[in-house]
Amino acid sequence: MVANIAFFAVFLDQFIVPNHLCTGIFPHNYNNRENHGTQSLFPYLSRLIILSNYKIKFMAQVKKGDKVKVHYHGKLTTGETFDTSEGRDPLAFEVGSGMVIKGFDDGVTGMEVGEKKTIHIPVDEAYGPKNPDMIVKMPKDNFPEDLEVEVGLPLMMSDQNGQQFQVVVTDIDDEGVSLDANHPLAGQDLVFDLELVEIEGGSPLIIMP
Repeated sequence: MVANIAFFAVFLDQFIVPNHLCTGIFPHNYNNRENHGTQSLFPYLSRLIILSNYKIKFMAQVKKGDKVKVHYHGKLTTGETFDTSEGRDPLAFEVGSGMVIKGFDDGVTGMEVGEKKTIHIPVDEAYGPKNPDMIVKMPKDNFPEDLEVEVGLPLMMSDQNGQQFQVVVTDIDDEGVSLDANHPLAGQDLVFDLELVEIEGGSPLIIMP
């Protein structure tokens, strides 16, 4: 117990004590102290018991530029799950870097480690509305004969630069096969259950009621 109190005294000597904690514990001018060493606290250790009503808590909040780890459960507004980190490592990314959609960035900003919440992301802050120019029709004979083409079938295509992208078969008729190159979640409002697991290097300590 003595060792713990001594450590706590050293801790207090390294931080400015909030004014509302000074009353009845430290001199009124303690926050303006000069040349006070750790030893100067010991005359007041008998009154440190008052601090038992307070706790030291991690209060780092996510801000732009932080590297974080987040568990998530992504759903459509219908409740259908489209992605989740359950059973996997949490998603790691830098906030505000463009690694995730804007609504996800904004939803994580301000969270504290261990906090859980649900966010609703409108389509404009998710993957945007569907672009009709990204839906094309191709002749049926452009597809391999042994490929069973059906609505909902995902396919990989390459652009003129050789970059691959995914398309989905949306319609089949006598004129050909319609392929949608929009993101699968384009045009959708999204819902995410979030849990902040870690802020890299984020561990400031303060005294809280």
